[in-house]
Amino acid sequence: MTRSLFGLVMLCAVGCADARTSVGAEVPAPSDVAAPPDDAERTASGLASRVLLRGEGTRHPGPTSTVEVHYTGWTTDGAMFDSSVARGEPIQFPLNGVIAGWTEGVQLMVEGESRRLWIPEALAYRGQPGRPAGMLVFDVQLLRIVSP
Repeated sequence: MTRSLFGLVMLCAVGCADARTSVGAEVPAPSDVAAPPDDAERTASGLASRVLLRGEGTRHPGPTSTVEVHYTGWTTDGAMFDSSVARGEPIQFPLNGVIAGWTEGVQLMVEGESRRLWIPEALAYRGQPGRPAGMLVFDVQLLRIVSP
């Protein structure tokens, strides 16, 4: 059974950190959480990303694919706000049911890949009350594409 602290449709986004983290433990923020480094890839929308671990797959998910991922999300001050890694359970969701930065960023990935995403507020929650504000940073590991 999969779950998220913020619910499937309003999923904050996704990230993977060290899979050896204890269940329920805070996942430490990466050192570059405040801003994307100069060597990060950037898309026209403003999404920045960097491959942390190359995947062995060759297929990329599409905009409506259902994927299974491990992730951790932080605000730029280093506060973790959601993590499947900390819960010890990956999550499955359709890419058209999450924030735009996730939909775009996960499509750049192949199975087995880990990537850090710097998602600008315009591609995240756009100031919605009760949601993390500003740019969000996610470490995402694409475990598998469940359905195309």
